[in-house]
Amino acid sequence: MLRQLFDACFDITFRSIHLPGGQSVLIIYIAGLVDTDKLNNELFRPDSSEWSGLFTTAHISSVGPSSETRFIQEVCNLLLQGQTAVFIEGRSSCILLDLKSKDGRSIDEPTFEQSIRGPRESFTERVEVNSSLIRKKIQSTRLKLESIKIGSLSKTNVIIVYVEGIVQENILSQVKERVNRIRTDAILDSGYIEEMIEEVSFTPFPQIQLTERPDIVAANILEGKVALLTDGSPNALIVPMTFWSTFQSADDYYERFIFATLMRWTRLILFSISLYLPSLFVAITTFHSQLMPTNFLFSITTAREGVPFPSVIEALLMEFMFEALREAGIRLPKATGSAVSIVGALVIGQAAVQAGIVSAPMVIVVSMTGIASFAIPRYNMSIAFRILRFPMLLLSGMFGLYGVAMGTIGLLAHMARLEPFGVPYLSPVSPLRLRQLSDVFIRAPRTHISRMRYGKSGFRRKTGNEGKL
Repeated sequence: MLRQLFDACFDITFRSIHLPGGQSVLIIYIAGLVDTDKLNNELFRPDSSEWSGLFTTAHISSVGPSSETRFIQEVCNLLLQGQTAVFIEGRSSCILLDLKSKDGRSIDEPTFEQSIRGPRESFTERVEVNSSLIRKKIQSTRLKLESIKIGSLSKTNVIIVYVEGIVQENILSQVKERVNRIRTDAILDSGYIEEMIEEVSFTPFPQIQLTERPDIVAANILEGKVALLTDGSPNALIVPMTFWSTFQSADDYYERFIFATLMRWTRLILFSISLYLPSLFVAITTFHSQLMPTNFLFSITTAREGVPFPSVIEALLMEFMFEALREAGIRLPKATGSAVSIVGALVIGQAAVQAGIVSAPMVIVVSMTGIASFAIPRYNMSIAFRILRFPMLLLSGMFGLYGVAMGTIGLLAHMARLEPFGVPYLSPVSPLRLRQLSDVFIRAPRTHISRMRYGKSGFRRKTGNEGKL
């Protein structure tokens, strides 16, 4: 039966062993998923005279974790997960031995969420390693990790992580319901799950926090949130997410509160520059030039002499070229990607100014906007700001500052309507909760931070070992 099911599968290995007493043993495993060194050294022996006493249930269990089953479908599923099936003549059941290969990427430093202080470890593609990293942070029996298989073909292992007694049951039940509702052939990355369980699909704003750091996951679930680990993905999902968590970095809780507050305000200013600077420049130079100082206006006018495009077209062209260089730098190998981005920006910018296609002030504005976008700690939120920059440019080019105001009002109204997993997206600013503002626009001293806990008591005083990252 198993040979028929695994027909035309070259990686399936069937090994038959004939014991001296006449008994036969069949070993089945998938090459590449099983630790063959351990299989050969501990289960198989070179001396055939020993086979008669080796293949007992006690011996097989001593090699590694094992279980028994009589169902062929269960044997198939566990074989595909990397276990080894042992059939002994005269037994009606199959013994399944867990000898999974431990090959994989080692624990490295975070790629997108680097910090000066604090832990320097990140998740890997193996969910067992990722769950152990969280378990080392929270050594309590209240830390729960529930496993769910998703995907009719991939059967991907998804772990729901939360702290019992702290997590809000309403959020946990919503997460379980939405995850169990997923119907798909395969889950290859956590991005599949993120898109399938989010509240609103047609929005540029992420509603689920993405992180590659175990300390960020540990800090968030200690506040009553829920995390999702996906086998094969080095990123964890955290729900619910609010807009203001975009400006919170891991360093904020490892540095002194004065420096952390300064950096948070810096990020807020850079966010405003990233979203509004090109739009404000286009609106003022096109419709509201009287708002500029005279000398500055003369400098802008002189620099724009000979430029064949209006400011809005000029800004859109430069933004498009900047995005093209950024994308090229990401797709190229690391050794050449950064060089192409830097050299390309310098050469294209200088050549465009000398040719009179764009003005030097516009190059400066777009460059400052691009640099500001890199300072946003959450990568998926920086993508949203990059997308929103283009409609804001169009509105400013058509209506001036009134267009910028209309775009801002529209964004605020849209964000106010978002309630991922029942939590307002703009909380604790809207609706206003004064006690929780001590960790939004500033990072107050740790002993003075009161923050929303997404659990039963509603509020709590944060202790010295906890922090939302």
